[in-house]
Amino acid sequence: MRVSLLTRLLGASVLIAVLAIAATAWLATRTTTNAIEQEQGRTLATDNQIYTTLLGYAATHPSWDGVGPTLETLAQHTDRRITLLAHDRTPIADSSTGPLPSIASAVVDPLAVDPALVPDAAADRIDSRAVGPFRLPDNEKTYLDGLAAEALQCVRTRSGGGEIVTTPTGRPRVAGPNGYTAASCGGAALDDPTPTEQAALTQLSALVNGCLDRNGLPPVRLALDRSWTWTAPGPAQAGIENTVTGCVASARHEQLTPFVAPAAMLFVTTEAGAAAPSPFDLSAGNQGRIALAAAAVLVVTVAITVLAGRRLTRPLRALTAAAQRMRDGVPDTRVRVRGHDEIARLAAAFNDMAVTRERMERQRNDMVGDIAHELRTPLSNIRGWLEATQDGVSTLDPPLVASLLEEARLLQHVIDDLQDLALADAGTLRLHVADVDVPELLADLPLPPNAVVAAEPLTVRADPMRLRQMLGNLVANAVRHTPPEGTITLRAYPSGDVGVLEVSDTGTGISPDDLPHVFDRFWRAEKSRNRATGGSGLGLAIVRKLAESHHGTATVESVPGEGATFRLRLPRTR
Repeated sequence: MRVSLLTRLLGASVLIAVLAIAATAWLATRTTTNAIEQEQGRTLATDNQIYTTLLGYAATHPSWDGVGPTLETLAQHTDRRITLLAHDRTPIADSSTGPLPSIASAVVDPLAVDPALVPDAAADRIDSRAVGPFRLPDNEKTYLDGLAAEALQCVRTRSGGGEIVTTPTGRPRVAGPNGYTAASCGGAALDDPTPTEQAALTQLSALVNGCLDRNGLPPVRLALDRSWTWTAPGPAQAGIENTVTGCVASARHEQLTPFVAPAAMLFVTTEAGAAAPSPFDLSAGNQGRIALAAAAVLVVTVAITVLAGRRLTRPLRALTAAAQRMRDGVPDTRVRVRGHDEIARLAAAFNDMAVTRERMERQRNDMVGDIAHELRTPLSNIRGWLEATQDGVSTLDPPLVASLLEEARLLQHVIDDLQDLALADAGTLRLHVADVDVPELLADLPLPPNAVVAAEPLTVRADPMRLRQMLGNLVANAVRHTPPEGTITLRAYPSGDVGVLEVSDTGTGISPDDLPHVFDRFWRAEKSRNRATGGSGLGLAIVRKLAESHHGTATVESVPGEGATFRLRLPRTR
């Protein structure tokens, strides 16, 4: 170990000496490097300004006729030659004359924005300024402006803030401190389509539904913000949403094409093809000295690296490559561990991290899918019944209201459980710890008729409300898996420095393969996830987290066919 460290220290010393030799060359080249970077930054900013301005012109004009003044103004402002050509290289506009490069700087197309030049471009790559038939005429804009002014006055009266934001179509929107204030002040009326927008939306819907029909899919209902819903219960096969999104994008292209200028090739060069002026100047002698110094530093560095650093860099390169594979999502990323030095320990730690990351990624994916499943069912029920009521198919009578309320309570229960787990994971769960008389707490606990309590005198240090929550979750789990003729037993007794609370049942029990997973989030022994035989899958996970928050433990024992025993161990009060 010590020899390995000394070898590395010797290599580091040699490298420091080489860097000292290179210091003079670095000082000489720093000015050059900074100047080049500054010039590149100015060039990129200028090109982006030109592209964005011409893209806005194309998005708001049906042709390039009249672009000349805009192009001339840009050329004068940026000191560049700007040229627009059609795809067949037919001239559209040019700020100067002379030969052009064979490859264009960019293609100006408002229906296919270059994301490299416009990083915040929409997913369908359509410029937000391309609105086509959705642009409001003056009379409709004046009407909406009046509604927006009234809504803004109301919002400012209630919240003290707010402003009017005008979209590219000319439609005003009232932005307040929160959406509820704007809606309650009449802002929701601003969302109703005008006759012009309704006509354009009807045309777009026809194009979208024609595309869906060709793909064998039912029609959808489009909103003004281009969100969509099925006009009838839609299909549920995988990938269907991507098909609808593709149809919406292709329909928008077809609808907007007559209202935007055709795609054009953009050439941005220096005036008359001359080289751009350099912000720095080096004499031929200085350039030669810099080149020789750089070459000397490069030769010495390469020689030292090859002779003394090959063994050191090989495992580092392997670690780097493995880290890049992990970044790219390659599964089972590992590195070979050789020796017992610092790099070997680093490789072993990397392998452990890779294993942990893969396990956490699987858990994260499973949890996201489980959360979506738990929330989708009650939301679908609520939405389905409300749409049926809205369409006149069903009546909003007391039984239906009670059913919807039950679904809402189910959603709230899942959300509350997730919040408890999040607080416990973050270590911010607030506990009001006190001395709790366990027999007294069990006597006040609502229990099923087939429950039996056998509690010895016991006092534990716990939050009474959270202890009730843990026991309630365990009892609910036992009830769910115990037949009516079975028995649920609650026991409490001291054991050394801890108090033990047990909930046992005579149900079906848990198989040895499932036993390690009973406290996992969203895990259920019943794989069908039927609520008649299982809850949200969060109750036992919350029990374990709450027990750990009390510096205690939660465990389970089971014999298949004979029932299960869940055991809480919490600190006793001396």
